Amino acid sequence: MPSTSALIRFFAAAMLLTALGACGGGKPVRDTAPPAPVVAPAPQPPASPPVRIGLALGGGAAKGFAHIGAIKMLEANGIRADVVAGTSAGSVVGALYASGMDPFALQERATALDESSLRDVRLFSGGLVQGQALQDYVNSEVGRLPIDRLKKPFAAVATRLDTGDRVVFVRGNTGQAVRASSSVPGVFEPTRIGAHSYVDGGVVSPVPVDAARQLGADLVIAVDISSKAGGSTPTALAGIVNQSITIMGQTLGRQELARADVVIRPQLDGIGPVSFEQRNAAILAGERAALAALPQIRARIDALERERRGQAAQRRAQAAPAPATGDIDCGDSWVRRLNPFARERPCG
Repeated sequence: MPSTSALIRFFAAAMLLTALGACGGGKPVRDTAPPAPVVAPAPQPPASPPVRIGLALGGGAAKGFAHIGAIKMLEANGIRADVVAGTSAGSVVGALYASGMDPFALQERATALDESSLRDVRLFSGGLVQGQALQDYVNSEVGRLPIDRLKKPFAAVATRLDTGDRVVFVRGNTGQAVRASSSVPGVFEPTRIGAHSYVDGGVVSPVPVDAARQLGADLVIAVDISSKAGGSTPTALAGIVNQSITIMGQTLGRQELARADVVIRPQLDGIGPVSFEQRNAAILAGERAALAALPQIRARIDALERERRGQAAQRRAQAAPAPATGDIDCGDSWVRRLNPFARERPCG
């Protein structure tokens, strides 16, 4: 018969085995380090978008050929507009450019243009140009696409005749919007669209800087081809009307041009509003003016890009998780899974 001390040792061993089985689930306990916690990476803010460049092409009748030269020189130096806004002659060039034409195609169209084909004069309206021929020409050149389907966002600025309000066309019939924007009072009949009549956008917005901003431009390059009051007095009807519009819009024009980032001013002395025979000289003047403005344009783009990089870095810093401070979790929950009787202890 076993002794009392042997029985005590037997029962103690049995109780110890039972306790170990309850703690470990009958499985051997491995002396390994706890798995490293998985930390999800902090979400990174998106990279700053590129600077969106807008062109604001002003009105000036035949002087509008200078827009082609300016666009040609800008693109030759890697500066391509993302959005385009135009007033009057600027809306004609702007619509063709926004449709996807490159500057050389624009120059070809300008060289081949017979301005007499656009003068659909109606005698019963007092000898005014109807404007339908201009509308048809523009629609033909842009493939009859509406404004909102052109390759670049485009806006044509006109003036509502009954209220004098500035109207920015960003959808609908492209040629009709250009016709409304180009309806010089006293030369063109007002353009009827829906329930309202419209005249030249130069009355309220000679160079449409604000319209380019509304299209989403971060940087606006304005091309100002308007005549300045003073000097010689025009005698032809078109010249008189053009100068009258210039005088009316001078104050508004100065205010709006001040909101542009860069203003290109081609030297167009001696080129009148109906001097279509001087189109090549106007194109060359646009090229020269844009070339002179290139350093200022590049400096402005660089400044905006630096500003955006700084803002992006600030957003990343704000999104980064704060460094851990105070007590650090040293895996007590892991210890407790092995031994439910373990006491919590500080790290280290």
